[in-house]
Amino acid sequence: MTDIKICGLSSSETIDAAVEAGASHIGLVHFEKSPRHVTLDRAAALRRHAGARIKTVLLLVNADPKMTALAIAAVRPDIIQFHGSETPEWTDIIRKKVGLEVWKAVGLKDTQTLERIQRYEGKVDRILFDAPAQKLPGGNGDAADWSLLAGFTPIYDWGLAGGLSPDNVADAIRQTGAPLVDVSSGVESAPGVKDVDKIHAFCQAVRQL
Repeated sequence: MTDIKICGLSSSETIDAAVEAGASHIGLVHFEKSPRHVTLDRAAALRRHAGARIKTVLLLVNADPKMTALAIAAVRPDIIQFHGSETPEWTDIIRKKVGLEVWKAVGLKDTQTLERIQRYEGKVDRILFDAPAQKLPGGNGDAADWSLLAGFTPIYDWGLAGGLSPDNVADAIRQTGAPLVDVSSGVESAPGVKDVDKIHAFCQAVRQL
């Protein structure tokens, strides 16, 4: 069964919707330039609301060691997702020190991307393929080039993000075989504003496969 992450949540209502719709993960974004940014206090409150009902992912972008430690201590997520230019050495340190699952998002630019990310093998728990970064590192609503994953035989856990929506997620899974799909702008009514109905529609489109 395909796992589903609803990213960029900022309210208890949308967390409840994700749980009810059958998502496996929610994402909380701590990155001030993002319209989905939540403060650490808010992220911690949302994490408590989610509880053990769903896995909580905390997304950080090029956070320094002090901020990373502060964020982890405050929010106590199940998973840390790095969405910047973090090196394999850095993700490996975090993975070993905090004992949490660590994900790394990468922009799927070309076939060489699949070769370059091999340096993260054993240093992260999951690679998340997203569309190449633009003004923001993610959440831009642009789709990755799924054809680059045709015949992809990974030796690690991975997921697909970038431009997914209730209308195209089933096709994306059919084309790539993605074991996890990650949506943000595709279930919004405005930047940073999640739509409960779209969350349900997205999860339904995945679960009907």
